[in-house]
Amino acid sequence: MKIAKCKSLHLLRFGVCERSIDHEGHEEHEGSSKQKLKFDELSNKVLGCAIEVHRELGPGLLESTYEQCLAYELNRAKIPFQLQLELPVEYKQIKLNCGYRIDLLVDARLIVELKSVDHLLKIHEAQILTYMKLAKVKVGLLINFNVEVLKKGIKRFVL
Repeated sequence: MKIAKCKSLHLLRFGVCERSIDHEGHEEHEGSSKQKLKFDELSNKVLGCAIEVHRELGPGLLESTYEQCLAYELNRAKIPFQLQLELPVEYKQIKLNCGYRIDLLVDARLIVELKSVDHLLKIHEAQILTYMKLAKVKVGLLINFNVEVLKKGIKRFVL
């Protein structure tokens, strides 16, 4: 198992990715299917990967741990995604880097925001809705891994 550093993150490399893991360039991970999946199929596959991570690890770990494990599962499932994607704010025809980052952008059409908190709050919902608006992505999943049954920690949003 090789370990590669990505800005402030440590990403476990499991030998599945064909491209180098340099998330500063936010490349799409290899293993992507050439055919775009239908949304319901895509969201169900992402949720299946999240359930697998939760089944293995359970609640109580850091968000970054779940993020890396979910990235591993998405890669294994050959689902294209971008990890920790910078999200600039457009203001009067300029792009401002204000520090916003999408946890996972899946297949360029699904935002997945991960949490590991006691309870999802309105601010978490506002965060994913803002990311969806800024990224012009119509569908998002908010997943809280700090629950006994993952089904209780999932919220879907549509703009």
